Amino acid sequence: MPDYRDILYEPRGGVVLITLNRPEKLNAWTPTMEDEFIDAVRTASADAAVGCIVVTGAGRGFCAGADIGGWDRRLQGEAPPRPSKMLNEGGSPEVPITLAQAKPVIAAINGVSVGVGLTMTLACDIRLASTAARFSARFVRVGLTPECGSTRYLPLVAGLPNALFLALTGRIIDADEGLQRRLVDRLVAPTELMPTALKLAEEIAANPHEAVWAAKRMLHANASEQDIRRVVTLESYSIRERQTEPDHREAVTAFMEKREPRFNARQTAP
Repeated sequence: MPDYRDILYEPRGGVVLITLNRPEKLNAWTPTMEDEFIDAVRTASADAAVGCIVVTGAGRGFCAGADIGGWDRRLQGEAPPRPSKMLNEGGSPEVPITLAQAKPVIAAINGVSVGVGLTMTLACDIRLASTAARFSARFVRVGLTPECGSTRYLPLVAGLPNALFLALTGRIIDADEGLQRRLVDRLVAPTELMPTALKLAEEIAANPHEAVWAAKRMLHANASEQDIRRVVTLESYSIRERQTEPDHREAVTAFMEKREPRFNARQTAP
């Protein structure tokens, strides 16, 4: 099992739970957390036994955004550049790319979700939130612009009017308004957030892993694709590939035999 400093990595059968783990700082994003998060998502996706990933935060926050400690010293040239794509290349470019390519990811947003703590959830596939959650695309309040792929994903997820409202005001909104503005798919009581997220993750992980992963990748790739011929060509290619796999054969056989299919036998076999 990977050994990390700023996150926790917990395999739970066909699901991996990744927890941002700086609760004393509301899980503020650091270069170490960034590198560990990317590695954890890639590790989970490379594990044949894993069908879904859940991301949450330790303590009462999900992620309060970038840890801005030392920004004043950097502005005055007193601190050397830190080894982080987020800080040195502008907006953690590998985070949305990694999430888009990963196995399905559910964000279980348990508390404050600000800056990168909001934008990274937009590249996840499903967003569940506690009624205690708070949201802000706060970049303009510190003289910056949105990052982490959010100028694509925020309009895709929330719609352009909501994206503009959030990005131009930098306002902090509560969970109910977050749901109204389509930042999340569902609100649940704080005590129900993790059971709900894990149950949904287990439902996804029970489906054929390769088919689920391929469907997710195509949806991310085709969401803004303008060439419909390219879209249907990719779909046709993927279907033909899935038809050669054991899980498709098992689904057809189970239907004919009037029983429940047993998917992912290769991944779960000892």
